[in-house]
Amino acid sequence: MINKYYDKDCNLGVLDGKTVAVIGFGSQGHAHSENLAESGVNVVVGLRKGSSHWEKAAAFAAKCPNFKVMEVEEAAKAGDVVMMLVPDELCADIYNKQVAPYITEGKTLAFAHGFNIHFKTIVPPANVDVIMVAPKGPGHTVRSQYVEGKGVPSLICVEQDYTGKAKDTALAYASGIGAGRAGILETTFKEETETDLFGEQAVLCGGVCELIHAAFDTLVEAGYEPEMAYFETCHEMKLIIDLINEGGFSKMRYSISNTAEYGDYRTGKRLITEETRKEMKNVLREIQDGTFASEFLTEMSPNGGRRTRFLAQRRMAAAHPIEKVGAELRKMMSWLKK
Repeated sequence: MINKYYDKDCNLGVLDGKTVAVIGFGSQGHAHSENLAESGVNVVVGLRKGSSHWEKAAAFAAKCPNFKVMEVEEAAKAGDVVMMLVPDELCADIYNKQVAPYITEGKTLAFAHGFNIHFKTIVPPANVDVIMVAPKGPGHTVRSQYVEGKGVPSLICVEQDYTGKAKDTALAYASGIGAGRAGILETTFKEETETDLFGEQAVLCGGVCELIHAAFDTLVEAGYEPEMAYFETCHEMKLIIDLINEGGFSKMRYSISNTAEYGDYRTGKRLITEETRKEMKNVLREIQDGTFASEFLTEMSPNGGRRTRFLAQRRMAAAHPIEKVGAELRKMMSWLKK
Protein backbone atom coordinates (compact mmCIF):
# COMPACT_ATOMS: atom_id res chain seq x y z
CA MET A 1 0.00 0.00 0.00
CA ILE A 2 1.26 3.46 -0.87
CA ASN A 3 2.56 5.58 2.03
CA LYS A 4 0.66 8.82 2.70
CA TYR A 5 1.83 11.82 4.68
CA TYR A 6 0.38 15.14 5.86
CA ASP A 7 1.77 18.31 7.42
CA LYS A 8 1.91 16.62 10.83
CA ASP A 9 4.40 14.13 9.34
CA CYS A 10 6.61 16.84 7.82
CA ASN A 11 9.23 19.06 9.43
CA LEU A 12 9.52 22.28 7.46
CA GLY A 13 12.37 23.16 9.81
CA VAL A 14 14.56 20.79 7.80
CA LEU A 15 14.89 23.71 5.36
CA ASP A 16 15.81 26.28 8.05
CA GLY A 17 19.07 27.99 7.20
CA LYS A 18 19.06 26.46 3.73
CA THR A 19 18.40 27.94 0.32
CA VAL A 20 16.12 26.35 -2.25
CA ALA A 21 17.08 27.20 -5.83
CA VAL A 22 14.22 26.82 -8.31
CA ILE A 23 15.47 26.67 -11.88
CA GLY A 24 12.66 27.99 -14.06
CA PHE A 25 9.64 30.21 -13.42
CA GLY A 26 6.98 28.69 -15.64
CA SER A 27 3.74 27.04 -14.53
CA GLN A 28 5.29 24.92 -11.77
CA GLY A 29 8.32 27.14 -11.15
CA HIS A 30 6.37 30.20 -10.11
CA ALA A 31 4.07 28.16 -7.87
CA HIS A 32 6.83 26.24 -6.09
CA SER A 33 9.05 29.26 -5.53
CA GLU A 34 6.32 31.64 -4.37
CA ASN A 35 4.69 29.06 -2.08
CA LEU A 36 8.01 28.10 -0.52
CA ALA A 37 8.95 31.74 0.06
CA GLU A 38 5.62 32.46 1.72
CA SER A 39 6.18 29.37 3.90
CA GLY A 40 9.32 31.06 5.21
CA VAL A 41 11.89 29.23 3.08
CA ASN A 42 14.82 31.14 1.60
CA VAL A 43 14.31 30.92 -2.19
CA VAL A 44 16.35 31.90 -5.23
CA VAL A 45 15.03 31.55 -8.76
CA GLY A 46 17.44 30.81 -11.59
CA LEU A 47 16.63 32.32 -14.98
CA ARG A 48 18.31 33.63 -18.08
CA LYS A 49 18.54 37.39 -17.63
CA GLY A 50 16.17 39.11 -19.99
CA SER A 51 13.98 36.04 -20.34
CA SER A 52 10.21 36.43 -20.49
CA HIS A 53 9.83 35.38 -16.84
CA TRP A 54 12.57 37.53 -15.32
CA GLU A 55 10.36 40.60 -14.77
CA LYS A 56 7.56 38.52 -13.25
CA ALA A 57 9.93 36.88 -10.79
CA ALA A 58 11.57 40.23 -10.00
CA ALA A 59 8.14 41.75 -9.26
CA PHE A 60 7.48 39.04 -6.66
CA ALA A 61 10.99 39.47 -5.24
CA ALA A 62 10.31 43.16 -4.68
CA LYS A 63 7.64 42.32 -2.09
CA CYS A 64 9.21 39.20 -0.56
CA PRO A 65 12.57 39.65 1.21
CA ASN A 66 13.47 35.93 1.23
CA PHE A 67 12.99 35.59 -2.54
CA LYS A 68 15.68 36.52 -5.07
CA VAL A 69 16.14 36.24 -8.84
CA MET A 70 19.52 35.48 -10.40
CA GLU A 71 21.21 33.79 -13.31
CA VAL A 72 20.92 29.99 -13.48
CA GLU A 73 24.56 29.39 -12.53
CA GLU A 74 24.36 31.76 -9.55
CA ALA A 75 21.19 30.09 -8.31
CA ALA A 76 22.62 26.59 -8.67
CA LYS A 77 25.68 27.67 -6.69
CA ALA A 78 23.58 29.29 -3.96
CA GLY A 79 21.08 26.45 -3.58
CA ASP A 80 21.34 23.70 -0.99
CA VAL A 81 18.30 22.19 -2.70
CA VAL A 82 18.23 22.69 -6.47
CA MET A 83 14.85 22.04 -8.09
CA MET A 84 14.86 21.62 -11.89
CA LEU A 85 11.57 22.99 -13.24
CA VAL A 86 12.31 23.34 -16.95
CA PRO A 87 10.86 21.37 -19.90
CA ASP A 88 11.95 17.72 -20.14
CA GLU A 89 13.63 18.20 -23.50
CA LEU A 90 15.74 21.13 -22.23
CA CYS A 91 16.43 19.85 -18.74
CA ALA A 92 19.53 17.73 -19.41
CA ASP A 93 21.21 20.44 -21.48
CA ILE A 94 20.58 23.12 -18.85
CA TYR A 95 21.66 20.80 -16.05
CA ASN A 96 24.86 19.62 -17.72
CA LYS A 97 26.00 23.06 -18.88
CA GLN A 98 24.80 25.40 -16.15
CA VAL A 99 23.90 23.45 -13.02
CA ALA A 100 26.08 20.34 -12.72
CA PRO A 101 29.31 22.20 -11.80
CA TYR A 102 27.60 23.50 -8.66
CA ILE A 103 25.96 20.27 -7.46
CA THR A 104 28.52 19.63 -4.76
CA GLU A 105 28.66 17.06 -1.97
CA GLY A 106 25.65 16.96 0.34
CA LYS A 107 23.35 19.06 -1.82
CA THR A 108 19.91 17.91 -2.93
CA LEU A 109 18.97 17.73 -6.60
CA ALA A 110 15.19 17.79 -7.07
CA PHE A 111 12.70 17.27 -9.89
CA ALA A 112 8.94 17.46 -10.39
CA HIS A 113 8.97 14.70 -13.03
CA GLY A 114 11.23 11.67 -13.25
CA PHE A 115 11.89 11.66 -17.01
CA ASN A 116 15.53 12.75 -17.08
CA ILE A 117 16.65 10.74 -14.07
CA HIS A 118 14.77 7.59 -15.03
CA PHE A 119 16.03 7.61 -18.62
CA LYS A 120 19.51 8.68 -17.45
CA THR A 121 19.87 11.81 -19.55
CA ILE A 122 20.95 13.33 -16.23
CA VAL A 123 23.38 11.33 -14.10
CA PRO A 124 23.89 13.09 -10.75
CA PRO A 125 27.08 12.65 -8.73
CA ALA A 126 26.95 9.87 -6.14
CA ASN A 127 27.52 12.22 -3.21
CA VAL A 128 24.21 14.14 -3.39
CA ASP A 129 20.58 13.38 -2.60
CA VAL A 130 18.16 13.04 -5.53
CA ILE A 131 14.45 13.53 -4.86
CA MET A 132 11.19 14.33 -6.59
CA VAL A 133 8.29 16.48 -5.44
CA ALA A 134 5.51 16.34 -8.03
CA PRO A 135 2.18 18.10 -7.39
CA LYS A 136 -0.72 16.38 -9.14
CA GLY A 137 -2.11 19.56 -10.60
CA PRO A 138 -1.08 22.49 -12.81
CA GLY A 139 1.05 25.26 -11.35
CA HIS A 140 -1.73 27.86 -11.24
CA THR A 141 -3.79 25.45 -9.11
CA VAL A 142 -0.82 24.70 -6.82
CA ARG A 143 -0.51 28.46 -6.30
CA SER A 144 -4.21 29.33 -5.96
CA GLN A 145 -4.92 26.49 -3.53
CA TYR A 146 -1.97 27.54 -1.37
CA VAL A 147 -3.20 31.14 -1.29
CA GLU A 148 -6.62 29.87 -0.16
CA GLY A 149 -5.03 27.90 2.68
CA LYS A 150 -5.47 24.58 0.91
CA GLY A 151 -3.17 22.36 -1.13
CA VAL A 152 -2.78 20.04 -4.10
CA PRO A 153 -1.86 16.38 -3.44
CA SER A 154 1.76 15.66 -4.32
CA LEU A 155 4.04 12.72 -4.97
CA ILE A 156 7.47 12.39 -3.40
CA CYS A 157 10.26 10.02 -4.42
CA VAL A 158 13.80 9.36 -3.29
CA GLU A 159 16.17 8.10 -5.96
CA GLN A 160 19.44 8.65 -4.10
CA ASP A 161 19.85 9.12 -0.34
CA TYR A 162 23.47 10.12 0.24
CA THR A 163 22.87 12.11 3.44
CA GLY A 164 20.28 9.79 4.96
CA LYS A 165 17.90 12.76 5.08
CA ALA A 166 16.58 12.83 1.50
CA LYS A 167 13.04 11.81 2.44
CA ASP A 168 12.90 14.42 5.20
CA THR A 169 13.91 17.06 2.65
CA ALA A 170 11.28 15.86 0.17
CA LEU A 171 8.56 15.97 2.83
CA ALA A 172 9.64 19.43 3.99
CA TYR A 173 9.65 20.77 0.43
CA ALA A 174 6.23 19.22 -0.27
CA SER A 175 4.85 20.76 2.91
CA GLY A 176 6.32 24.13 1.94
CA ILE A 177 4.39 24.22 -1.33
CA GLY A 178 1.15 23.29 0.46
CA ALA A 179 0.90 19.60 -0.43
CA GLY A 180 0.82 18.46 3.20
CA ARG A 181 -2.57 20.11 3.59
CA ALA A 182 -4.04 17.73 1.01
CA GLY A 183 -1.80 14.66 1.19
CA ILE A 184 1.63 13.49 0.08
CA LEU A 185 2.05 10.06 -1.53
CA GLU A 186 5.37 8.22 -1.72
CA THR A 187 6.32 6.48 -4.97
CA THR A 188 9.44 5.94 -7.11
CA PHE A 189 11.00 7.73 -10.06
CA LYS A 190 10.30 4.69 -12.24
CA GLU A 191 6.63 4.44 -11.29
CA GLU A 192 5.96 8.16 -11.57
CA THR A 193 7.66 8.49 -14.95
CA GLU A 194 6.14 5.47 -16.62
CA THR A 195 2.59 5.96 -15.32
CA ASP A 196 2.67 9.68 -16.12
CA LEU A 197 3.76 9.12 -19.72
CA PHE A 198 1.29 6.28 -20.19
CA GLY A 199 -1.62 8.29 -18.79
CA GLU A 200 -0.86 11.23 -21.08
CA GLN A 201 -0.59 9.07 -24.18
CA ALA A 202 -3.26 6.42 -23.65
CA VAL A 203 -5.97 8.51 -22.00
CA LEU A 204 -5.53 12.15 -21.05
CA CYS A 205 -4.17 13.57 -24.31
CA GLY A 206 -3.68 10.93 -27.00
CA GLY A 207 -6.69 8.80 -26.13
CA VAL A 208 -9.19 11.56 -25.36
CA CYS A 209 -8.26 13.82 -28.28
CA GLU A 210 -8.42 11.01 -30.82
CA LEU A 211 -11.71 9.73 -29.39
CA ILE A 212 -13.28 13.19 -29.65
CA HIS A 213 -11.95 13.72 -33.18
CA ALA A 214 -13.24 10.32 -34.32
CA ALA A 215 -16.69 10.89 -32.83
CA PHE A 216 -16.94 14.44 -34.24
CA ASP A 217 -15.89 13.25 -37.70
CA THR A 218 -18.38 10.35 -37.59
CA LEU A 219 -21.32 12.67 -36.93
CA VAL A 220 -20.29 15.34 -39.45
CA GLU A 221 -19.63 12.75 -42.17
CA ALA A 222 -23.11 11.33 -41.48
CA GLY A 223 -24.62 14.74 -42.25
CA TYR A 224 -25.13 16.22 -38.79
CA GLU A 225 -24.32 19.87 -38.17
CA PRO A 226 -20.76 20.49 -36.86
CA GLU A 227 -22.12 22.58 -33.99
CA MET A 228 -24.27 19.69 -32.78
CA ALA A 229 -21.34 17.31 -33.16
CA TYR A 230 -19.12 19.63 -31.09
CA PHE A 231 -21.61 19.91 -28.24
CA GLU A 232 -22.19 16.17 -28.03
CA THR A 233 -18.62 14.91 -28.45
CA CYS A 234 -16.42 17.65 -26.99
CA HIS A 235 -18.20 20.30 -24.94
CA GLU A 236 -19.99 17.86 -22.63
CA MET A 237 -16.81 15.91 -21.92
CA LYS A 238 -15.95 18.34 -19.13
CA LEU A 239 -19.35 17.85 -17.49
CA ILE A 240 -18.78 14.10 -17.31
CA ILE A 241 -15.16 14.39 -16.14
CA ASP A 242 -16.13 16.87 -13.43
CA LEU A 243 -18.65 14.36 -12.06
CA ILE A 244 -16.04 11.58 -12.11
CA ASN A 245 -13.52 13.83 -10.36
CA GLU A 246 -16.04 14.76 -7.69
CA GLY A 247 -17.36 11.29 -6.88
CA GLY A 248 -15.96 8.62 -9.15
CA PHE A 249 -17.77 6.70 -11.87
CA SER A 250 -20.63 5.95 -9.50
CA LYS A 251 -21.50 9.64 -9.04
CA MET A 252 -21.28 10.21 -12.79
CA ARG A 253 -23.64 7.31 -13.49
CA TYR A 254 -25.99 8.42 -10.71
CA SER A 255 -26.12 11.93 -12.22
CA ILE A 256 -26.76 11.04 -15.86
CA SER A 257 -29.99 9.75 -17.39
CA ASN A 258 -30.87 6.07 -17.48
CA THR A 259 -30.62 6.31 -21.25
CA ALA A 260 -27.03 7.52 -21.04
CA GLU A 261 -26.10 4.94 -18.40
CA TYR A 262 -27.58 2.09 -20.45
CA GLY A 263 -25.66 3.31 -23.51
CA ASP A 264 -22.50 3.41 -21.39
CA TYR A 265 -22.77 -0.28 -20.48
CA ARG A 266 -23.89 -1.33 -23.97
CA THR A 267 -21.28 0.50 -26.06
CA GLY A 268 -18.08 1.18 -24.11
CA LYS A 269 -16.50 -2.22 -24.64
CA ARG A 270 -17.36 -2.13 -28.35
CA LEU A 271 -15.08 0.90 -28.67
CA ILE A 272 -12.35 -0.07 -26.20
CA THR A 273 -11.86 -3.59 -27.49
CA GLU A 274 -9.27 -6.26 -26.71
CA GLU A 275 -7.28 -4.90 -29.65
CA THR A 276 -7.29 -1.46 -27.99
CA ARG A 277 -6.09 -2.97 -24.72
CA LYS A 278 -3.31 -4.83 -26.57
CA GLU A 279 -2.22 -1.57 -28.17
CA MET A 280 -2.21 0.10 -24.75
CA LYS A 281 0.21 -2.60 -23.61
CA ASN A 282 2.40 -1.83 -26.62
CA VAL A 283 2.34 1.87 -25.72
CA LEU A 284 3.36 1.03 -22.15
CA ARG A 285 6.14 -1.27 -23.38
CA GLU A 286 7.56 1.51 -25.58
CA ILE A 287 7.60 3.79 -22.55
CA GLN A 288 9.24 1.18 -20.32
CA ASP A 289 11.97 0.22 -22.79
CA GLY A 290 12.91 3.82 -23.63
CA THR A 291 11.61 3.82 -27.22
CA PHE A 292 9.35 6.81 -26.60
CA ALA A 293 11.98 8.75 -24.64
CA SER A 294 14.60 8.20 -27.34
CA GLU A 295 12.22 9.28 -30.11
CA PHE A 296 11.04 12.32 -28.16
CA LEU A 297 14.54 13.54 -27.29
CA THR A 298 15.79 13.02 -30.86
CA GLU A 299 12.89 15.10 -32.17
CA MET A 300 13.05 17.83 -29.51
CA SER A 301 16.74 18.02 -28.61
CA PRO A 302 18.28 21.53 -28.68
CA ASN A 303 21.47 19.86 -29.95
CA GLY A 304 20.26 18.93 -33.41
CA GLY A 305 16.57 18.10 -33.21
CA ARG A 306 14.52 20.32 -35.51
CA ARG A 307 11.06 19.46 -34.11
CA THR A 308 9.93 19.07 -37.74
CA ARG A 309 7.47 16.25 -37.18
CA PHE A 310 6.26 17.67 -33.86
CA LEU A 311 5.48 21.10 -35.33
CA ALA A 312 3.87 19.59 -38.45
CA GLN A 313 1.54 17.49 -36.31
CA ARG A 314 0.72 20.54 -34.18
CA ARG A 315 -0.28 22.45 -37.34
CA MET A 316 -2.37 19.55 -38.63
CA ALA A 317 -4.18 19.19 -35.31
CA ALA A 318 -4.90 22.94 -35.20
CA ALA A 319 -6.43 22.72 -38.69
CA HIS A 320 -9.04 20.12 -37.72
CA PRO A 321 -12.58 21.49 -38.28
CA ILE A 322 -13.48 20.96 -34.61
CA GLU A 323 -11.12 23.82 -33.69
CA LYS A 324 -12.97 26.38 -35.82
CA VAL A 325 -16.42 25.21 -34.68
CA GLY A 326 -15.36 25.13 -31.05
CA ALA A 327 -13.85 28.62 -31.17
CA GLU A 328 -17.13 30.06 -32.43
CA LEU A 329 -19.30 28.21 -29.92
CA ARG A 330 -17.08 29.13 -26.97
CA LYS A 331 -17.75 32.81 -27.73
CA MET A 332 -21.31 32.10 -26.52
CA MET A 333 -20.09 30.81 -23.14
CA SER A 334 -19.56 33.79 -20.86
CA TRP A 335 -18.47 31.62 -17.96
CA LEU A 336 -15.31 30.45 -19.72
CA LYS A 337 -12.08 32.21 -18.83
CA LYS A 338 -10.80 34.24 -21.76
